[in-house]
Amino acid sequence: MSKINIEDLNFEDTSIAFASKSDDELTVAYNLFRIFQSEFLVTVGSRLTEIAFKIGLPISYPVKLTLFEQFCGGETIAICKKPIARLGEFNVDTILDYGAEAKEDEEELELTARFLISNLQLAEDDPDINIISGKITGLIRFEILEKVSAEEELSAEEEKEWIDGKNRVLRVSQVASDCGISIYYDAEESWIQPAIDEVVMENMGMFNCERPIIFTTVQLYRHDRLVYLKEVHESAKNQGFILAVKLVRGAYMEKERNRAKEKNYESPIQKDKESTDRDYDLALEYCIENIKEIAICNATHNQDSCYHLAKLVSEKGIALDHKHIFSAQLYGMSDHLSFNLAKFGFNVAKYMPYGPVKEVIPYLIRRAKENSSINGQMGRELALIKKEMIRRNLI
Repeated sequence: MSKINIEDLNFEDTSIAFASKSDDELTVAYNLFRIFQSEFLVTVGSRLTEIAFKIGLPISYPVKLTLFEQFCGGETIAICKKPIARLGEFNVDTILDYGAEAKEDEEELELTARFLISNLQLAEDDPDINIISGKITGLIRFEILEKVSAEEELSAEEEKEWIDGKNRVLRVSQVASDCGISIYYDAEESWIQPAIDEVVMENMGMFNCERPIIFTTVQLYRHDRLVYLKEVHESAKNQGFILAVKLVRGAYMEKERNRAKEKNYESPIQKDKESTDRDYDLALEYCIENIKEIAICNATHNQDSCYHLAKLVSEKGIALDHKHIFSAQLYGMSDHLSFNLAKFGFNVAKYMPYGPVKEVIPYLIRRAKENSSINGQMGRELALIKKEMIRRNLI
């Protein structure tokens, strides 16, 4: 096929970026991102919200009208159907993500498995949902993953937990394969990641022989992950399955550095952002070079990385909607990337968390803190929303 003209991909086109938002929705987003500009307000507000929920103050309603409305699809799958369909109208798929955090007892772990399975079954009947997301810590207890990762000996009871947990993941992955819906298993803290990698790669070997169903996640803010990507690719080739990876920069930098300092070991985090960006681009290039054997999701809010992927696809003459190439951003953020990429012809999806407000509070607080700490990116987000409001004569 002929090369695409990258210059035609314009992330500044706010008429496309915010086409799905009403005037009222755009105004709410504008006011919310203005608050994010103040790290002090976000820090204090987040802490007060955490305390209020712990002591049972009735603040679900104001949270629901602000953070929840911006970053979540709804409290139930039924409520999510409307925003899912709206995204679908603009050729943006949905990655359905039950927003509850890590669980500790067997009953809760089983409940998470049932939620994931119900999401897969729902997705099978909805053309706008081709992917769901899950955390292994929602299916296997954190302490078990930590011990396995450290190669510590498990007690008989812990060994049973480990086997039961792996079987729980296997059940979910089997349903994903039966439904033909991909599942993205998130990367988590480095000290439990070896066990997560083991489980996910085992499932990938079972279910990715013909198509990419099971995805692992590679965090490129870790200085060892580019080498890891190449190693697991070689392993996948030798075993005859498709390597499916979601590429991200990472989400636990402060926690990782603090733990490394506390326990006196080398931090797994890159020395600076430039090193992370370099490895991210190199990972993209490696995946595109091997696109027949690797399926990727370019899961980023970084505009340069989105351009880089588009350029690589153009240079290689690869179809924009190649079944092994996806881009993804979080619901409520970076619409200028998602909607313009989709309009251009790329496969694009939005991560859409859902669940009861109290269950997704940890996720929402992370989004608020994350947005306030990335001043350049959030300034850009706010500027683009403002530009669209001016175009609509709203301000």
